[in-house]
Amino acid sequence: MPRQPRVFLPEVSMHVIHRGNNRMAIFQNDEDCRMFLALVARATTHHRVDVHGYVLMTTHVHLLVTPTSACGLARAVKQFAGRYAQYYNVRYKRIGTLWNGRYGALHVDNDRYWLTCLRYIEQNPVRAGMCEKPEDYQWSSYSAHAYGEGAEWLVPHHCYLALGSTQGVRQVAYRAIAHELESSADIVPPHRN
Repeated sequence: MPRQPRVFLPEVSMHVIHRGNNRMAIFQNDEDCRMFLALVARATTHHRVDVHGYVLMTTHVHLLVTPTSACGLARAVKQFAGRYAQYYNVRYKRIGTLWNGRYGALHVDNDRYWLTCLRYIEQNPVRAGMCEKPEDYQWSSYSAHAYGEGAEWLVPHHCYLALGSTQGVRQVAYRAIAHELESSADIVPPHRN
């Protein structure tokens, strides 16, 4: 059965998930994470894909992005995933595929869902038991949204900008939203992949 074609909708964000082959660890240490993020920043800038949020988990990654062209996202993922696989294979003296096939991408087509998706992505390490609070996890965009720290290459989305008229107000509002989710017993992912 042939693969379904990807659908591009201008100005519509995508929740991208890319998993390691057989759920293998794709990040062994901080250096791997830094390399991956550098490759993502370079590829998405080159292919004009706005990255709004991310989290690097041990076995997979989540990105919240808005491509500006029909083939920008596919080209950006091909570039950063391929280069990271080459880096990883050389560094750890291995051969073969790193990724579990094609990346998954779902449309995030309304503002409420967009914020839910961003919170879901940044809360992933908390739900996985890797940390108690999202600010304790170094490899996500949470600190950029909640405290204005790091990841200068992230592009603010209009949903995030609508949280307040200044960066400080937006950060306070976002921390409150994230705290609501942390205290909720019913954390449900926006979709399954």
